[in-house]
Amino acid sequence: MNVLSLSCLGAALAVVTAVASAETLRVIAKILPGTSIIVVVAEGELEPGSVGSYSLRTYAGRNPFPYDDFIAGAVRPRDGTLADVLFADLDGDGSPEIVVVIRSAGTGNYLSADAFRLRGRILSFVESVSGLAKDADPIEALQAKLTGGAER
Repeated sequence: MNVLSLSCLGAALAVVTAVASAETLRVIAKILPGTSIIVVVAEGELEPGSVGSYSLRTYAGRNPFPYDDFIAGAVRPRDGTLADVLFADLDGDGSPEIVVVIRSAGTGNYLSADAFRLRGRILSFVESVSGLAKDADPIEALQAKLTGGAER
């Protein structure tokens, strides 16, 4: 590698580092009800806030090092910013699903939501809804879609 290539590489890394530190990474961490499991949802690094991806990671949450025991995770596309992480028993089996709520960046502030099921060390995608009104209940919309009922 010549000096010019190294100089360009160094400049590019400096720009990426500056951008990464200037970006505000949106992260939401909550405890899965009835467990010690920590659910962490984060927007993708270096991505714009309005579109990109998000990661969902779960950890056993045992003290004194709650993030040492990774259980399972997933990466999904997003059209908007992370709004919330909710928990609801969508399928009526007595265990709550993890619901990631995303708010669109457009003027309508529409909501979308992805539901995941964590059983043991297996995280699986369950269902999603999109185009919901900004004040809609994403849990209700997901339940309606899962049961084949009409959204209220």
